[in-house]
Amino acid sequence: MGTALPEHTMSLDEAVAMSTELVCRTERETRLLRTMYRKAKVQNRHTCVPHRVAFQWIGEGAAPSSSAGPSTQERMALYAEHARPLATTAASRALAAAGVAASEITHLITISCTGFDAPGVDIHLFDQLGLPNTTQRLHIGFMGCHGAINGLRAARGLAAADPEARILVCAVELCSLHFKSQWDPERMLGNALFADGAAALVVAPGTDGDQAICQLRDTGSCLLEDSREAITWRIGNSGFDMSLSNRVPDLIGDQLKPWLASWLDRRGHSLESITSWAVHPGGPRILASVEETLGFEPAVLATSRAVLNELGNMSSPTVLFILERFLRQPNPQPCLMLGFGPGLVAEVALLE
Repeated sequence: MGTALPEHTMSLDEAVAMSTELVCRTERETRLLRTMYRKAKVQNRHTCVPHRVAFQWIGEGAAPSSSAGPSTQERMALYAEHARPLATTAASRALAAAGVAASEITHLITISCTGFDAPGVDIHLFDQLGLPNTTQRLHIGFMGCHGAINGLRAARGLAAADPEARILVCAVELCSLHFKSQWDPERMLGNALFADGAAALVVAPGTDGDQAICQLRDTGSCLLEDSREAITWRIGNSGFDMSLSNRVPDLIGDQLKPWLASWLDRRGHSLESITSWAVHPGGPRILASVEETLGFEPAVLATSRAVLNELGNMSSPTVLFILERFLRQPNPQPCLMLGFGPGLVAEVALLE
């Protein structure tokens, strides 16, 4: 594995100060926004551009909520500029950790929901890492916070089909590019939660090799009932628009456990037999809902909460940052990765 973060950071106090100055028109909006940011539990985040750039986006001295900021085209230009080197750093670290030369890579899977660019991150990785021109590409796009699990599912299939496969999987997200500078209660939570980052893995068939850290046993997916608009992620004229319904915790609480317990049972496991839970921290309420419905003690999801607190919600790479922390610990397997995305869909990956 390998991970990478942008150089710029923003503390909770800095994020609140910036957002209130840019967005809030009344004392009531200021109180609501400050409460939202503090409940999000993100004490620090990394961003691809300094936070002062947001003021330039709407114009210095502009009144709060007076501008929607850059166009989607302008934001995509920033995505192309910043996503490529961030992905390259994470992928380089993964290759080094795996002891695999770039020339050995047969397949490349890229994952992102925060930008579109072609030729983009994938071709940049060819050029910067020296991947063979015959490397086969696959992109997992617009799948949201569980995208890395979708990428692992694709890698598992490719590995099963080709015993010589060496697969590089790379997830990169620049969520900060979709900051909303106009007051909208349904959009402010995204401002409070999201951050930028990249993570990569090298996947190969079998279990041989001194550098192998775990085996991907299986993956699963469940579209929750009555959830079609619970999480949405749509393209707008001024960036991508994300909405997170307050129904999401209840949907998880009502439907996750029966499906997940059955899925694990068919693979010879139970909720109790899983050592490590790499649960995507979509937000504190989502983690609390998972904790309550699965009957966990607070310590079980402590790593997920720590990543949210220290790095924010980076969308698809986030579960890989959590997994990386577990894999530093003794005897972390079996480990279950769990994420939620637009639909509402629950995705899992079982590592042994």
